[in-house]
Amino acid sequence: MKILLLRFSSIGDIVLTSPVLRCLKQQVPDAEVHVATKSAFADLLRFNPHVSKVHELGDDLGELIRQLKAERFDRVIDLHHNLRTARIKRALGVPARSFNKLNVEKWLLVNLRIDRMPRVHIVDRYLDTVADLGVKNDGRGLELFIPPDREVAPEALPEPHRTGYTALAIGAAHATKRLPPHKLIALAKAIEGPIVLIGSAQDNPVARAIGDAIGARVYDATGRYDLLGSASLIRRARTVITHDSGAMHIACALGRPVVSVWGSTVPAFGMGPYQPVHPQQTHVVEVPGLGCRPCSKLGFGHCPKGHFHCMEKQDIGRIAQLAAS
Repeated sequence: MKILLLRFSSIGDIVLTSPVLRCLKQQVPDAEVHVATKSAFADLLRFNPHVSKVHELGDDLGELIRQLKAERFDRVIDLHHNLRTARIKRALGVPARSFNKLNVEKWLLVNLRIDRMPRVHIVDRYLDTVADLGVKNDGRGLELFIPPDREVAPEALPEPHRTGYTALAIGAAHATKRLPPHKLIALAKAIEGPIVLIGSAQDNPVARAIGDAIGARVYDATGRYDLLGSASLIRRARTVITHDSGAMHIACALGRPVVSVWGSTVPAFGMGPYQPVHPQQTHVVEVPGLGCRPCSKLGFGHCPKGHFHCMEKQDIGRIAQLAAS
C-alpha cells in the first residue's frame, strides 16, 4: 500500500504528525509512506525513518500535483484539510481520509464561550484518519530526528553554557501568543544559571533587549541556526520555557521538561504539550479567570481588548520556579 500524508505547515503541526507516521509504518509494515509539506519545513520529515519520501511544496502547487500523480498512491491521509489539499485529493482521485478540524467547536469557544471541544489531543484526531487500517496510538509520543551533522556543536556555545542551560524560546507565530519584551526580561532575570534564547531572526530585537538586560549568562541563538540546529539546542537544555509554538512541540518530541506559557489561545483546542510517556514533565501556565480567553484559535497581532491581561498578568516567579523544579 502506497500512502500519501498531507501536512504543509507549520512547525508544531508537522511534529504532531510523527505518531501517525510511526504507528502507520510499524503497524502496517508493508505500507510505503510519503509526505507532502512545504519546502521550508521538509527537514522536520526528511530524516524520519518511517517516511519513504518527502515531496516539497514550493511556489507551484500544480507542479507538486504532477509529481504526486506520477507516484500512483493508493490512499491519501489529509492532516491539513484546506483548499490546496482538496485540490490534490481531487487530482489524485484515490480514497482519502481527512482529520476533523473542529472549526465549529472552536468558533463556539472563541466567539460565544461555549465549550464543546472534546478533551482529545490533536494527535488522536490525526490518528483517527488511519483507524480503519487497524492503526492505534502506541502511546510513545512525538518524535523528531536530527542527524549528527545538523546539530550545533557544544563548542559553539560559551563555556558556561556547555554543562547545561535553560532554553527560553521567545518566539511564536502571533504577538498575542508571546510574552511582551519586558515580561521576558523579567523572566530571564528570575531564571537561575545560563540561558539560551531560541527563535528566528525576527526575534533578534527582543533577544538583544534580553541580552542587554541580563548580560553574559544569556546566549542569543535567535536566527543563528537553522531549524534542526535550533532543535538540537532544545534537546540539550535542562528545561525549555516556551509559548504555544512549534518550539513547545519540538521540546516534547525530544523528551525535554517543558513549561508552556499561554496567552490568547488555550490548550482546550487540543494542541497542548504532548508527552504521554512522561506527562509530569509538562506544565501549562495560564492566567486564570479571564473571560476574554480564548480570543482566537490562532492568535492576533495585538490584543483585541487593548489590555493584554493574558500575558501581562502572567506570574513570572511561578514560571521560573516550575522551570527549576
